[in-house]
Amino acid sequence: MNPCVIGIRTVPILNGIVALAFLKLNKNTRIPLLLSAPLISLISLSALLWLRENALEKINPNVEKFGILGISIMAEDIRDKPTLSPQDIHGLNFIRVPGTYIYRRHYRAGLRSHIMEVLDPRDVARENKGVVIEGMKYFPRAKPLKMLRLFRTKFHSLQQAHEELGRVKIIEAYLAPEHLALSNEFLVDYQRNGTYEILLCGLQEYVEGEILDPWQNLDEDHLVFLWSRLGRVGDDFSRLEITPWIEMVRSRIRAFIEKTKKMIQEVRFIPDLAGVGNLLITPSGNLKIVDINNISSVYFDSEIRIDDRGYPVCDKSVEALFRIEQQLLGEKKPGEDSLFGMFFEPDRMERVRAIEETFHTSMAPV
Repeated sequence: MNPCVIGIRTVPILNGIVALAFLKLNKNTRIPLLLSAPLISLISLSALLWLRENALEKINPNVEKFGILGISIMAEDIRDKPTLSPQDIHGLNFIRVPGTYIYRRHYRAGLRSHIMEVLDPRDVARENKGVVIEGMKYFPRAKPLKMLRLFRTKFHSLQQAHEELGRVKIIEAYLAPEHLALSNEFLVDYQRNGTYEILLCGLQEYVEGEILDPWQNLDEDHLVFLWSRLGRVGDDFSRLEITPWIEMVRSRIRAFIEKTKKMIQEVRFIPDLAGVGNLLITPSGNLKIVDINNISSVYFDSEIRIDDRGYPVCDKSVEALFRIEQQLLGEKKPGEDSLFGMFFEPDRMERVRAIEETFHTSMAPV
């Protein structure tokens, strides 16, 4: 139904209904005729507002909200919303409705992008209704086929969007597929309020694993903890005992660190390694980046650069890289590295800490 129909065309109908009621009422109450017309309009508009808030929402929950008399109200930009619902996804102009898949918000959605699980409806049905195996009923959680990422960045030009895509491709060239969740990035025309804007999206592979938080104490006990949690995931894991698995993890983390350092030295880029949830340990022992939408340039000078949110992402990512190397591999202290030593000078780290505190304060709920 056209939302404008519940607006301009509906007012005369409501006026007529209310007027008939007033004719009957007026025989008994003797309301002055001069007051009847304003009261009729007031009651009609009140009924119209109720119709907008209730009937139209049920007819189609994804339409833009329209004001009185069919005047459109600005639809909220999905990039600014704290979270997205499946209805938000279905309301996008580039998503087919009804579609083949079900969308569900993923818990790792954060500051830089919305993340939605792309699910097979048959898997969701098994999750909701359960399956009987050897007389026992199970409710297996539906595993995503892909992860749909909707980036929050607002690009001012097509060239700016292509530059972002170029950085992603550089990271892929150095780290994929062993240490990076593969993703098909694409640009769409995002329609909002009658205009089109550039929106960067990605269909990313789903990676099973446990978060490796670089800011925790990453000793061997922590690896044992991760191993125990990963015991529930993946067929290949069941063949690995704890000792060979830890050895494999360390070997693959060493390869990840070497490739990342090489990338920094050759192209001066580093992905965001500082965000909690950006790094996963997989059942097979790989360390994978699952969030690559805050790539920063690396400058070997005294200036501390921040991203568009005010976070010193370059310095914190370098620090995270060396924390992983030192704690899991027992390598030399970060300040002893000839190339990266400047990032660990006491004065610089103190300034980074102050910027980081300001960032967290600004992000705290009011």
